[in-house]
Amino acid sequence: MASRIGALAILAASLPPAASGGISFATDIKPLLERHCVACHGEALQQNGLRLDQRDAALRGGVSGAAIEPGDPGASALIQRLEGRAGLQRMPPAGALAEAEIKAFRAWIREGAAWDAASGSARSGHWAFQPIRRPSVPTARNAAWVRNPIDAFVLAKLASEGLDPAPEAPGPVLARRASLDLIGLPPSPADLRAGLAYEDFVDRLLQSEHFGERWASLWLDQVRYADSDGYEKDSVRPHAWRYRHWVIDAFNRDMPFDRFTVAQLAGDLLPDSGFERRVATGFYRNTLKNREGGVNVEEFRFEEVVDRTNTVATVWLGLSLECARCHDHKYDPIAQRDYYRMFAFFNELDEIEIDAPLPGELGPYLRAKPEFDRALQAIYAKYGVRELQHPWTEKMLWAGENPGVEYAWDTSWDILALYLDDGQRILRTPVERRDWREDFALTEWFLRNYSRVISDEEYDATGFRDAVKEVHALVDGFPDVSRARTVRVGLDPPRSHVHPSGAWNDFGEQVSPGSPAALPPLEPAGSVPTRLDLARWLVASGNPLTARVAVNRVWQAYFGAGLVASSDNFGLRGEPPTHPELLDWLASELIDSGWSLKHVHRLIATSATYRQSSQWRGDLAQGDPANRLLGRQARLRLPAETLRDAALAVAGLLDPAVGGPSVRPAQPAGVAELGYANSVKWAESPGSDRYRRGVYIHFQRTTPYPFLANFDLQERNVARCSRERSNTPLQALNLLNDPVFFEMAQGLAYRMLRETPDRPFEERLERAYEIALGRGPRASEREAMRAYFMRQRALLEEDAPMAREWFPFASDLAADPTALAAWVGVSRILLNLDEFITRE
Repeated sequence: MASRIGALAILAASLPPAASGGISFATDIKPLLERHCVACHGEALQQNGLRLDQRDAALRGGVSGAAIEPGDPGASALIQRLEGRAGLQRMPPAGALAEAEIKAFRAWIREGAAWDAASGSARSGHWAFQPIRRPSVPTARNAAWVRNPIDAFVLAKLASEGLDPAPEAPGPVLARRASLDLIGLPPSPADLRAGLAYEDFVDRLLQSEHFGERWASLWLDQVRYADSDGYEKDSVRPHAWRYRHWVIDAFNRDMPFDRFTVAQLAGDLLPDSGFERRVATGFYRNTLKNREGGVNVEEFRFEEVVDRTNTVATVWLGLSLECARCHDHKYDPIAQRDYYRMFAFFNELDEIEIDAPLPGELGPYLRAKPEFDRALQAIYAKYGVRELQHPWTEKMLWAGENPGVEYAWDTSWDILALYLDDGQRILRTPVERRDWREDFALTEWFLRNYSRVISDEEYDATGFRDAVKEVHALVDGFPDVSRARTVRVGLDPPRSHVHPSGAWNDFGEQVSPGSPAALPPLEPAGSVPTRLDLARWLVASGNPLTARVAVNRVWQAYFGAGLVASSDNFGLRGEPPTHPELLDWLASELIDSGWSLKHVHRLIATSATYRQSSQWRGDLAQGDPANRLLGRQARLRLPAETLRDAALAVAGLLDPAVGGPSVRPAQPAGVAELGYANSVKWAESPGSDRYRRGVYIHFQRTTPYPFLANFDLQERNVARCSRERSNTPLQALNLLNDPVFFEMAQGLAYRMLRETPDRPFEERLERAYEIALGRGPRASEREAMRAYFMRQRALLEEDAPMAREWFPFASDLAADPTALAAWVGVSRILLNLDEFITRE
């Protein structure tokens, strides 16, 4: 109980002051009601007739009379129940509130029980809905420790609790920390010997092309990126990677976050909408798509719009807007009508794929295109494709207008929409108005699916099976340009309505696009708001959420938790900020810097707060066990991709190429077979592609790459703004026995031996530690490793085949193969150390 009260005291100290008096309903009282009371006294259930989620109902009371007497806590039945006085059953039944919580209720009632954020009201006193105001930087009592304003805010909070910051981490630890955090790779021995000043080292990391890869991984979690559709079929998306490529490049160029936002939400609407801006709208295409037979196309189109609405609200606003899909939000001031006004922005979208060539692709494409067209038309003529396709098109269009008459044609019409994106629209478009890719895609689909409406004998007689093979062979040899999945405004977008039950076919009042009423109004450029207006509203200076949400997630990556711990929920059910002034200062700094995220990264990475040691501190263990006051750095298990990338890097195996299509490295047998009807294929990538960074690994939603999944990579079916850090036996088995990690241990041994030819054991061990951990071995480690090496060597001398299997490169080094193989064992230990898999 004491530790709980201590935590509450820390929490209370972090809350913004109430508008009047000492207690704020929005930040101090409403969260307690929601956490402890409304389950039994809310909208769904009102035990004893008492409802505590609405002002009028709460003041009216229940069957036993008034529960709250404003100004008189002693006479209020609510307080009597919370304290269990006069023989009354103490509430809540699940467990008594902490004394600090009861005191908050007493103070609130004593001050008049003001209810300044009533349910359903568009006005809210909640801290996150208040304007961002740049606070003054506190005057630090220990000015020598402060390196930039971040430290002044942190130091002031520590001082208020009678605490001091931790000392600075040692140089090698600090260099490894910064390198892993900023670019997701460990520093090389050369980096550690270079003797750069720390700030210069950070600047070099910020300019690295690997910066974008590291930070793109976290963004892809939020926007639910994957290389497949999801659902049962989980079909592959061969062009999804082009959006990821754009994101990596945007982070590397430090594209201002406001432009980064506008491009993804409305790149197709910008006045100068080049193909790169349209590539950015691939953000919308990351939603799941159901291609199962028999699904209602309109129902799942509706679900895709719902997903896009929810994702935008989570990623940019940090709000659980999805709670208002079926009813007014029970906690935040968001009405159901607000939800469907946001929904209306995305209800207009049509999906389309475009040419998005990378440098060097366009020349070969243009040279080969005329011959490709000639050969393609020759195949069509050889098999009489056009003569059969025209009547098929007419009958398909008829079936679309007359459902339920001919089953085979109905099925073919439905499947066209499921398996060919925008297929029904393409079919309706006259041949002369289709671009060549639309016509090619539809004709290829016709060749493969004509059998659905004719007999097998008739289909065999067409020769279309051979035609398909010839078309595919022609495509395989064609130097095509990269393609991208994008969106555009539909030619005939549907009207938007409130859906009272949240169901796709339950229509209420018609609504036009708009923003939630609790936030500053959206001021459109024209008479009807567009997605471009929405995007610009999100990053307008008056929006209180976007900048706060963005800097909080950057902070979260550096310290393991955001200043707002619930980084996906800044609403009333979320956590209040531990350092509200620092949060607003960082948000202001982001805006004032021209929305430069690299500016924020540099501020954090060069601060004294970030540079603290992560060593455990006994004086923090009781009052601040979760390190929310930032009295030290956090020790963080490396993210899944970073852990794999770090092992590849120290092993000398990493292919550092940046960007490009997804790759399929080796994975355990049987994983792909878990997919639907053996439809998932995992052909291992050849050459160095299998050693690319984890961000490029093909993400199959139903069968994700097992190593990344074991180390907590998000499932990416919905937006996720933070990752768990679990500790499971599977992780230990992965690191020790996975053939891929064993190969990395072989690589580390090979690298170390090549770099220390004919050197004694001590020098080789020194080099292995320097490569893997950025330091030399301690005396106790040196003794333990020598003893292990000798035992391992003796065992391998008795099993020559195993020695050759462990180290098949002995001929490269012209040395004793058993001694070389024993170094593989040493390398396995280094790659399994907690120090290697942890960012100190």
